[in-house]
Amino acid sequence: MSNENKQPFSELLSQVETHLKTLSYSDYRVNTFKRGWRALHEYMKNNSIQFFNPMVAESFIENILGSSSYAELSRVQKNRIRSVNILTEYQTSRTIKFRSVVKTYEFKGEIGKLILRFLSYRKSIGFSQDTLYANRLHLHRFSEYLESNYVTTISDINNHNILNFINSLGFYSKCTINSMLACLRNFLKYLHNNSYTIIDFSYLVPKGNYKNDSHLPTTYEKDEVERMIKAVDRRSPKGKRDVTMILLAARLGLRASDICDLKFENIHWETNTILLIQHKTKKKIELPLLTEIGNAIIDYLKYGRPITDLPYIFIHSNQPYDKLSGQTLHSIVSFYLRRAGIDGVNEKKHGPHALRHSLAGFLLQKKTPLPVISEVLGHTNTESTKAYLRIDLESLRQCALEVPFLDSPYFREVV
Repeated sequence: MSNENKQPFSELLSQVETHLKTLSYSDYRVNTFKRGWRALHEYMKNNSIQFFNPMVAESFIENILGSSSYAELSRVQKNRIRSVNILTEYQTSRTIKFRSVVKTYEFKGEIGKLILRFLSYRKSIGFSQDTLYANRLHLHRFSEYLESNYVTTISDINNHNILNFINSLGFYSKCTINSMLACLRNFLKYLHNNSYTIIDFSYLVPKGNYKNDSHLPTTYEKDEVERMIKAVDRRSPKGKRDVTMILLAARLGLRASDICDLKFENIHWETNTILLIQHKTKKKIELPLLTEIGNAIIDYLKYGRPITDLPYIFIHSNQPYDKLSGQTLHSIVSFYLRRAGIDGVNEKKHGPHALRHSLAGFLLQKKTPLPVISEVLGHTNTESTKAYLRIDLESLRQCALEVPFLDSPYFREVV
């Protein structure tokens, strides 16, 4: 590690803050970055990391991402990623030229070429862009480790450097380690199956039994959702837009990305349906254009939407006109939940996905079959929908077993 990377963290932050101000960054933006740096510092302390460097930055970002894609993150999470990317850029170049979050990963030499072939192969067999991005990040980390240990050709790879790389992953989250090991295992198997290596080194990579923490989906009561909808002032152009987007999430369970991407061509007035390709699953979904939603769309288009040639239905109220992001929709839902005075908003998830969860809960209360709920929510199979069974408390109570009396023969006195 260079001396630059061994400077005190507080000193690095001070230098970056000064540099940002010379570039005329606003106090608001600088304070946003500082909040992200505080979260990063806390992460470093919890993992006994003394000095900041690009590898620490990547582990911090991976810890935020978990198994999610960047588009699914909250505004706070995205700001934290921006903050650490700014820090990395300054530390490596002593300047800040870019404001993009997306990073590119350069692969060098023979090993780099084979990594690119592996990624190209995975793309050809249908792996998603999110998975390929994660694979690229993990294998870039592996190639950098090999390069730092003077391993530059496939023939140089051996048991020793593979195991040492695995042992170096200790301060990443369990979710990230599991993802990295799976990617490495597949890459090593690919090398052997295509005769790039004589030995199948994939046997060295342990298979973890990590599972994502089972979180109970956040839901709101039916009357709470109705209170939130009523809290929108429909007299303003912004209110007409906001209530329409909220209705799409609350009544049809559409994801934020699909609401923001909704185009005029997706609305079929002649059949009263909404037809679109889901952003997450890439699967087609057809939903009914409910009268309430249809009227709200018409009201927004006639009296609320600015005049523009953009194909997207929902756009910013003020110039420059552009389509809304999922992050903005999250803020909209959060704002109206608070305006409606819903209890416990700060302790629960409060974005459009919570409305989607709530819809699933309402359907379960009506004894709607799982396949139907799966169809409504656009799940690729009912396994994803089964997660919502845990929020149907009334049905779960019916499954409860009676507790035997203490004098039951199942109990034995312990002497």
